[in-house]
Amino acid sequence: MFFRLIILYLSFLPFAVHAQNRYVFFLHNKFLEENPLNAHHPKYGPAAYTAILEKLQSKNSVILSEKRKAGTNPKKYAKKMILKIDSLHSDGVPYDHISIVGTSQGGYIAQYISYYAKNPALKFVFIGSSFKNDSMNKDQKFRLYGKILSINEKTDVDAELLSRQLRFKNSDLKSFKEITLNTGLEHGFLFRALDEWIIPAKEWISSNNL
Repeated sequence: MFFRLIILYLSFLPFAVHAQNRYVFFLHNKFLEENPLNAHHPKYGPAAYTAILEKLQSKNSVILSEKRKAGTNPKKYAKKMILKIDSLHSDGVPYDHISIVGTSQGGYIAQYISYYAKNPALKFVFIGSSFKNDSMNKDQKFRLYGKILSINEKTDVDAELLSRQLRFKNSDLKSFKEITLNTGLEHGFLFRALDEWIIPAKEWISSNNL
């Protein structure tokens, strides 16, 4: 299923690359790894995957996404994404025109992309992907790179500001912003195509002054 310019899936056929466009990789949550697109989470309802992709769309932007397979290894998938990012760059797209946006598990994968790519020009938006005692804190050498926006929800159980995490403290970020929402939806906030997180994400993607 293709939406012209709105969505190009990562298993896409070759398509024309335009250096002036902004390319956004969207990485969904873990629930969609394990369930069909039309499945309803018992607590949070349906994951509005297509609605989120459509709402992320802006003029002169291309959204790239795919539904990951169940049990996807985050580290291996991150390295797969770096190959696609570098391919876009080889076709003339500046790295600062490439963004990686991830919700929950997708946000963890995006953090691995940040760590492995070590590219200060890439833009990242991590949504609902920073928690107390989360797995990334086990790697004492983990660092973040790039221009990073982190969005958390106040009512999300055990959520932790990224700025308090060891991986942030280990890093030397030149461009970083953190937003805490208070929707009352707990982790379900990222199941919905909410302006509260999508608008800041789009502003981060489109900004030339980070």
